[in-house]
Amino acid sequence: MIRLDEKGLVPAIAQNANTGEVLTLGYVSAESLKRTFDSGQVWFYSRSRSELWHKGEVSGNYMHVQSISVDCDNDTLLLKVDPDGPACHTGNTTCFSTHIDEIPNFQRSDKGEGVLEELFAIIQDRKTTDPDDSYTALLMKAGVDRISQKVIEEAGEAAIEGVKGDKTRFAEETADLIYHILVLLAAMGGKPEDVWKQLRLRRK
Repeated sequence: MIRLDEKGLVPAIAQNANTGEVLTLGYVSAESLKRTFDSGQVWFYSRSRSELWHKGEVSGNYMHVQSISVDCDNDTLLLKVDPDGPACHTGNTTCFSTHIDEIPNFQRSDKGEGVLEELFAIIQDRKTTDPDDSYTALLMKAGVDRISQKVIEEAGEAAIEGVKGDKTRFAEETADLIYHILVLLAAMGGKPEDVWKQLRLRRK
């Protein structure tokens, strides 16, 4: 049994089966792992493009799988491969070619559900602290009925922009809709994980 993360993915380390050199780290989904087994070549899941990715499809540097192992926690894979060429898009043999000699600066990723979790934490804080200048706090005071009304309004506005085909405005209105849904979720005493659970069930 392989344990997938909340996105339905598991990290996979690609290692040169002949030299032992670590080549790259990617993520695989259940479907990309199936394709890896079926084809004998590595298929990853691209988190930036949200699609399956045949490693080497652009460069021609395919990775031929020799063996696949899972770690003791069942949440990381090791792919021992015979590469046709460099593993990195820079042309380097390995993606791990930059050495660090001191603690570097860190950059936080603002993609996907991490933003939603952060926003929900702020909403929960506004619910508890109730600052006078907070729109979220005002919504909480207005109650579930008012927040629900705002959700309906924002859903309608997002749908209108969808019909118009304005991608920028649609994204803006969808952001408003998601925000108000999270406020309603907090007002009802729920949490995002309640929604993620339902989505995972529907994915099956």
